Amino acid sequence: MTIYHRAIGESPGLATDLYQLTMAQGYWQHGMAERRAVFQFFYRRAPFKGRFLIACGTQAVLNFLQHWRFSDEDVSYLKTLVRPDGTPLFCAEFLDYLRRLVFRGEVLGVPEGTIVFPNEPILRVQAPLLIAQLLETPLLNLIGFPSLVATKAARVCRAAAPNPVIEFGLRRAQGLEAGLMASRAAYIGGCVATSNVLAGHLFGIPVRGTQAHSWVLSFDDELTAFRAYAETYPTNCILVVDTFRTLDGIKHAIAVAQGLKAKGQKLLGIRLDSGDLAHLSRVARRLLDEAGLHDVMILASGDLDEYQIAQLKAQGACIDSWGVGTRLATAFDEPALTLVYKLTAIQGPDGQWEDKMKISSERAKRTIPGILQVRRFYHQGKAVCDLLYDERDSEKEEPIHEVVQEAYSEKRDLLITLVDDSGRYADLPDLTSIRQYAQQELASLPENLLTLRAAAQFKVVLSRGVRRRQRALQQIKEPHT
Repeated sequence: MTIYHRAIGESPGLATDLYQLTMAQGYWQHGMAERRAVFQFFYRRAPFKGRFLIACGTQAVLNFLQHWRFSDEDVSYLKTLVRPDGTPLFCAEFLDYLRRLVFRGEVLGVPEGTIVFPNEPILRVQAPLLIAQLLETPLLNLIGFPSLVATKAARVCRAAAPNPVIEFGLRRAQGLEAGLMASRAAYIGGCVATSNVLAGHLFGIPVRGTQAHSWVLSFDDELTAFRAYAETYPTNCILVVDTFRTLDGIKHAIAVAQGLKAKGQKLLGIRLDSGDLAHLSRVARRLLDEAGLHDVMILASGDLDEYQIAQLKAQGACIDSWGVGTRLATAFDEPALTLVYKLTAIQGPDGQWEDKMKISSERAKRTIPGILQVRRFYHQGKAVCDLLYDERDSEKEEPIHEVVQEAYSEKRDLLITLVDDSGRYADLPDLTSIRQYAQQELASLPENLLTLRAAAQFKVVLSRGVRRRQRALQQIKEPHT
């Protein structure tokens, strides 16, 4: 257990930004702490110049909520925080209130592995205002990064298909905690295995590995190093062949493979980690085949991503398996998701729900008010359109938007209850089931959404009731427009 993991486990209430706590005290002082509120969790723009996101991190969210609290030690620390004039930042009565807090409320969310599109709720928290507010930062943190990695993995695996992808990113991850999150998310996104042994232990992900250049450098020469490794792992031997001169390394690997073959064993493969991978893999395949080693695979690694893999395949690279590390486990080209958590409804003093909407001069930052659900329509197994509607509107008031044809009779609502008001937590599927579900979700997407640079956006429309609520709030907030 790292110091970070231990600290979060012991002080989950402090895993937030200071302004969440200062606002919470304000809500408490003004008698608003227990007013029911709805916060919705969505992203504004799809990552990696794509069109979709694989939602990931639900299990971590539920685990966090079950343990969320402020310990005596946490409260003692908060007592030490002061204002510029030296007076306590938090009053003693509010800190006593925090000490008694546990999560109360309802959480709906899409099942982990679900494909979601911009502005669609991934999670919907309906809880006392103070509690819902305090959860903003940790929930964003727990969902954002793994969703990025799962989505990146889906893109990498699609570029590599039908060849498998192994996640190699732990050594370059932004810390051991992030490495674990990345390994799990990459598996959901489609990777077949990980080099991360702890992830294998904790999550049951298959673990794979080869050897490093240091193994070769530890011996007097490359051939001796290869023979020693094959002696230790005669049925699980993959040799990295580019420590010195790659062509010589390939020939040395062939010599070792022939020695194993003579004993009724086989070399599993060779790994190319640098140089012109397309050219070297073609040469390696030719040499291996000429030696009768048709079943020896070629694994490629070395700062790969979906674009490089697609380019290598277009160049005719003879690569059977791909090891992808840094650019996957760090979501290298877009390491932060445009994820937000916004108040969309609150109960007034009379108990009636009041819609809330952020109105900004930047249209992209305007929010959708209400208590939203997402309904997805399908045609012949393919997703064709999503409808955002408010759960308070009756079916009579919510005719299907005109762009959703009657022929699209197959439909489902995406948000399911994860925590109900009685405090019961949903039973969640195991990781293998989540991975299978994510692959089914990807298979349901139109082809043009899966290309590396998608040509068209998926159609997401607002119900008439939601649009009516938007117009009403805009008229209130913008009376002169």
